[in-house]
Amino acid sequence: MTSPATPAVEFRAVTRHFGSVRAVDGVDLTIAEGAFFAMLGPSGSGKTTCLRLISGFEKPTSGQIRIFGQDVSDVPPNRRNVNTVFQDYALFPHMSVRDNVAYGLMVKGVDRKTRLDRAEEMLSLVKLPGYGDRKPGQLSGGQRQRVALARALVNEPRVLLLDEPLGALDLKLREAMQDELKALQKRLGITFVFVTHDQHEALSMADSLAVFSDGKIAQIGTPEEVYARPQSRFVADFVGSSNVLPPDLTRALGGPARWSSLRPEQVRIADQGQGRGIVTSIRYLGAGSRVALRIGEAEVAALVPAGQTVPEQGAEVAIAFDPAALHVMEG
Repeated sequence: MTSPATPAVEFRAVTRHFGSVRAVDGVDLTIAEGAFFAMLGPSGSGKTTCLRLISGFEKPTSGQIRIFGQDVSDVPPNRRNVNTVFQDYALFPHMSVRDNVAYGLMVKGVDRKTRLDRAEEMLSLVKLPGYGDRKPGQLSGGQRQRVALARALVNEPRVLLLDEPLGALDLKLREAMQDELKALQKRLGITFVFVTHDQHEALSMADSLAVFSDGKIAQIGTPEEVYARPQSRFVADFVGSSNVLPPDLTRALGGPARWSSLRPEQVRIADQGQGRGIVTSIRYLGAGSRVALRIGEAEVAALVPAGQTVPEQGAEVAIAFDPAALHVMEG
């Protein structure tokens, strides 16, 4: 019988207080080796503080942090075998791209030829061959992000931390970099821990994710689990902007008298259905339209695919959905 693999990162009842503020409040977390793990949450939820606790830039007030089984709660950042990629890139403007990438190896005392050869390997890995002689100021935002990634990877970390690294990029480039990061992580097989407030980034890139709220983990699971089966009203609303239905409406739509969630893409405008409502607004989204309806005191949104008839504002319509799509929540 084989023993279970040692997790890449573990939090055991970890807290981090700043005066009276509990930035991290009793977090238990296990991140598997080789995972692409996302920490998702709004500003002030504790996700970035958790990332800094892994890196060693913050120390826990209480609890224990383990990296590959070793308690690193009091271990300095340079002895943790982790590296961080920041949103602002943190490149040295006076250095060439090659020297920026090789900087960590220079600090470690690696000879010049070896470190420059390794820097060129990393630049090829992130699709920037031939860019070594340029300065950061001569690069686009996406290219600077790749250089920052190469600089972190050249040290061969066992865990790579990414602190909202795509936040400064435009939408098109951000989506392209999401695909590249995911492919790179699969190719290298190392553990990526990715902090973001963008639900779409987390859902599209991560193998598993934790949703943070007020210093605690509100839910942890695969993107599919968190999206389809939110455990609380906060998660349902934050991850995917679900319809969060109060107990009386849940009961009227055929469920128990408890809070529930129903994704807009699962709601159809129909001649007959589980409920009727008045169209209050219509928003065109390109691939379809978001239709908001007032049902009693609640608002329910439906996504109408492009090419289908969109009702007029003020019209009374019925909504229909698969009863299995109505997810009853714990809180």
